[in-house]
Amino acid sequence: MQPTIDTGTRPAVTPATAPLLDVRNIEVVYDDVILVLRGLSMEVPKGAIVALLGANGAGKSTTLKAISGLLKTEDGEVTRGEILFDGARIDGIDPDKIVRRGIFQVMEGRRIVSDMTSLENLRLGAFTRRDNEVASDIDMVFDYFPRLKERTGLAGYLSGGEQQMLAIGRALMARPKMILMDEPSMGLSPLLVKEVFAIIKKINRDLGVTILLVEQNARAALSVASHGYIMEQGKVVLDGTADELRDNEDVKEFYLGGAGDQRKSFKNLKSFKRRKRWL
Repeated sequence: MQPTIDTGTRPAVTPATAPLLDVRNIEVVYDDVILVLRGLSMEVPKGAIVALLGANGAGKSTTLKAISGLLKTEDGEVTRGEILFDGARIDGIDPDKIVRRGIFQVMEGRRIVSDMTSLENLRLGAFTRRDNEVASDIDMVFDYFPRLKERTGLAGYLSGGEQQMLAIGRALMARPKMILMDEPSMGLSPLLVKEVFAIIKKINRDLGVTILLVEQNARAALSVASHGYIMEQGKVVLDGTADELRDNEDVKEFYLGGAGDQRKSFKNLKSFKRRKRWL
């Protein structure tokens, strides 16, 4: 047997699969003065549903706007860190270019165009496309949301649940790689919340669309997500799989109803301070 000669070369190491979205230590400032996000980092794997949880004012919606480029419309700016989507940096580029790269945000409060019909709203969602398959995608949306096909009047007359379905359907019309959803349960009855989240899970399973889900309804969000992040005061203070978060005693107390209406803040919790997540 001939001896093996070491030439000094090594086989290439196959890197771990990169996340579809990689937010790296970003800071966000409004009006050149107000610091809202303070060193926030998170990852969203391709094809996953990831929940971003926290109380009002934690910075959840600002995080989504930083990703989608909509901070510019509110005098906000990413002043530190970087946001990578599908391996390319996207912080600082215009929102329409981010949509063309495959990210579509469903805004809080639905934001459908009320004086247009459901069909016109759906066609509006496909404004970046230049293919001939828009009609077939409209049929796909109606398969997911059959009630929208029945509602031929102006979208402003739809119920809250139907408007939320229309907002999600409009996002699908852009054929996104990733959808950012901001409080899809807001203003909906418990029965409609269950229905909307079931459809979100089905869309993720059927189409492989990655979803970053901002929610105050932690129980509903963790029922469909595979991973979750919890924010307090502009920082991530805890993250883990959905099962880990559901079983975490602190999360149970503060976000899953263990403390009733007296929900406290993570910043006052000694066990969180010991973890030194934000010190």
